[in-house]
Amino acid sequence: MKKRVGFVSLDSVTVSWLREKLKAAPGNAAGAQELLEALSDLAQGNSQTLMLELGDAGSVSNASEIVCGELHIYPAARRVKMGQNEISLTPKEFDILLFLAKNRGEVFSKEQIYQAVWDGEYLMDDSNIMAFIRKLRKKIEPHPDAPEYILTIWGIGYKFSDKI
Repeated sequence: MKKRVGFVSLDSVTVSWLREKLKAAPGNAAGAQELLEALSDLAQGNSQTLMLELGDAGSVSNASEIVCGELHIYPAARRVKMGQNEISLTPKEFDILLFLAKNRGEVFSKEQIYQAVWDGEYLMDDSNIMAFIRKLRKKIEPHPDAPEYILTIWGIGYKFSDKI
């Protein structure tokens, strides 16, 4: 199934209604408390955007290892290997790589990557994301000038290759 990103604008009445429904939800509803907190942040103005991901036991986001060609990503251990060689990444480099790898084939703008990885408001500084992508490519790509893993989609942003 091909993934896509949808954007929904919520008014304060809808956010309040959702919050009330979540408060009344059974205690074992997976993700309900986290969603309730995120909606509260929206209502209080602490956040302007909320990204949701539908997960299941077999999804890539819950995998103990993500394998893409020679690249092996271990989310729980926050480790990355290329073949047998361990690759040292900064925490933000790892977060960006994991976000893109979990969403293989999906194109994300620099702002979407920033919002998925950083806490706080987007500072409209595209060069920050570009610098991280450049550093990541130097570490994981066999040929950083002709990337195979993290691809640039000109005029839009980046995606992790779904061909590997």
